[in-house]
Amino acid sequence: MSRWAVAESFTPRLRGLPFEVRQYLLITGNYWALTLTDGALRMLVVLHFHQLGYSPLEVALLFLFYEAFGVVTNLVGGWLGARLGLNRTMNMGLGLQIVALVMLMVPATALTVPWVMAAQALSGIAKDLNKMSAKSAVKVLVPKDRPSAGSALYRWVAILTGSKNALKGAGFFLGGLLLTLIGFRGAVIAMAVMLVAVLALSLMRLKADLGRQKRKPKFSEVFSKSRAINVLSAARLCLFASRDVWFVVALPVFLYDQHGWSHWTVGGLLAVWVIGYGGVQTQAPRLTGLIKGGARGITAFWALALAGLPALLAMLPLAEVGWLVAGLLAFGVLFAINSSWHSYLIVHYARADGVSMDVGFYYMANAMGRLLGTLLSGWVYQIFGLAACLWIAAALVLASALMALALPRETA
Repeated sequence: MSRWAVAESFTPRLRGLPFEVRQYLLITGNYWALTLTDGALRMLVVLHFHQLGYSPLEVALLFLFYEAFGVVTNLVGGWLGARLGLNRTMNMGLGLQIVALVMLMVPATALTVPWVMAAQALSGIAKDLNKMSAKSAVKVLVPKDRPSAGSALYRWVAILTGSKNALKGAGFFLGGLLLTLIGFRGAVIAMAVMLVAVLALSLMRLKADLGRQKRKPKFSEVFSKSRAINVLSAARLCLFASRDVWFVVALPVFLYDQHGWSHWTVGGLLAVWVIGYGGVQTQAPRLTGLIKGGARGITAFWALALAGLPALLAMLPLAEVGWLVAGLLAFGVLFAINSSWHSYLIVHYARADGVSMDVGFYYMANAMGRLLGTLLSGWVYQIFGLAACLWIAAALVLASALMALALPRETA
């Protein structure tokens, strides 16, 4: 009996579902597990090292390799997925995240900046390998012979993206809570044990050669020749930099320092934000459907709707935490719609044969945006404060809206 057949015998409830749905659920579960630990680890590192006396810029630098290696991973990972199969790149991501967690189990005296940056580099590679594989797999699995294939693709992408972000939000809360209850090292050990179990299940159940191309692509093919993908990638870079420039380091440190919030309270707020953000993403197909027109008009409209919010927040008294929280929630709703629509467009524009390379190139730009936003978040907040981070966020969203005007006129 094959490994696949053995695994199926343990999941009788899944056997009645279509093959594509079973694979989609397995991929989503795999993605959820890594996302949960990724969110928790980010919150652990931000709060634990700030508590140890690290400045906001030093905390941001801990994520330098996390984001920088994400850029490289998305570029190379798409090529690997096309050559090896998306199941293998997903499992490689889980394995690398386990190694990163093990690296952080050392005694506190050994947690030097270079060591933590190296562990974060592996974590960044792990997360982006897993994400690229999951998003690419959806394009492969959605049935192509149905009249509603386009809308089905949007719904599947929205559900995968939204549920992932809800789990990332839960990870933020989990990170703050575990840091309070069992400390940094205990939290890292608990997450590593959980991921080992998930990897074992994934190795048994995920079908081999998913998304693998029959023709071995050359590495030079990872650089997209599509105008639509290049424009969308640039818009995505600015969009995600606009979020992370105030969300990653500046906001948690501001709430901790200026308002005296505890670790788990900061983690809880960010968790609620990301969970709600993920929930809105699952409803994005309905919300974007309210605006008629082609991909260009819809993309520009929602980006412009978002651009004014951080500028408004920057002009409000940030000492009043109520204004900040309300603005954060509103930003989350509009950002979620933009992000989910972008995620659908890249899968829509990607080639059916070689989808992982197009998606990988796009998420390389996504990772560059996160890298830029993370570094600016620590540096700008340390020198100029949170309001300056918000003004930069507004400018970046506006740039994303202007770039969207170069997208094709076709209806997506």
